[in-house]
Amino acid sequence: MSKITFKKPGNFIYPVPAVMVSLKDKSGRTNILTVAWTGTICSDPPMAYISVRKSRGSYPMLRESGEFVINLPDEKLVKALDYCGVRSIATVDKWKEMGLHEEESAIVSAPSIKEAPVSIECKVTQVLPLGSHDMFLAEVVAVRVNEQFIDEKGAFHMDRVGLVAYSHGDYMSLGEKLGSFGYSVRKKPLLEKKKPVKKSTFAKVKDTQKPAGKSSSANKKTSGKNHSNKKTGTP
Repeated sequence: MSKITFKKPGNFIYPVPAVMVSLKDKSGRTNILTVAWTGTICSDPPMAYISVRKSRGSYPMLRESGEFVINLPDEKLVKALDYCGVRSIATVDKWKEMGLHEEESAIVSAPSIKEAPVSIECKVTQVLPLGSHDMFLAEVVAVRVNEQFIDEKGAFHMDRVGLVAYSHGDYMSLGEKLGSFGYSVRKKPLLEKKKPVKKSTFAKVKDTQKPAGKSSSANKKTSGKNHSNKKTGTP
């Protein structure tokens, strides 16, 4: 199958995470901003980024505070996820309209979204003007998760959260698991060779000895025992 080339290149890196960014300015005013241009940029130290247009109502709040919280939404929050991306703080209270609640964060002053299963607290380290968007590079200073997704051993199960993704204008649920990191080179355990099932001594005796005192018809039934055993697979 051949490919065509678009006349004008664009961002075709999909799917991407769609997240709800909560923030707070120095006056105490809070807001929620939906962001799809976001992700991990470093593992150690843990760092993330969000890219925001200067025209967004939250942009000056980000520049002023230097802090924000990336809240990962589940499928139940999809409507709120979309709403917070198409409505402005200048006209509505997104918290109130979507029935969301502020929750105190562990480190940053910006609140977390109580209904979100995962909240990632960030402090801005650098702002890069890129064009349509400015990229806010930030260090991850705390991660808080809903305890219902932690098992008895203390392990967090991200696969149970019901996260969503954004793909070319659509919100999508995640599909079934196709593999795990490193599975393509992981050594598979050798299957034990099945040992052939041997007939018991009792079975051999029954096969080779005819019971005494039986009629000829009974003897014929006994002599056909091997054929019957082969058919049913019993010893």
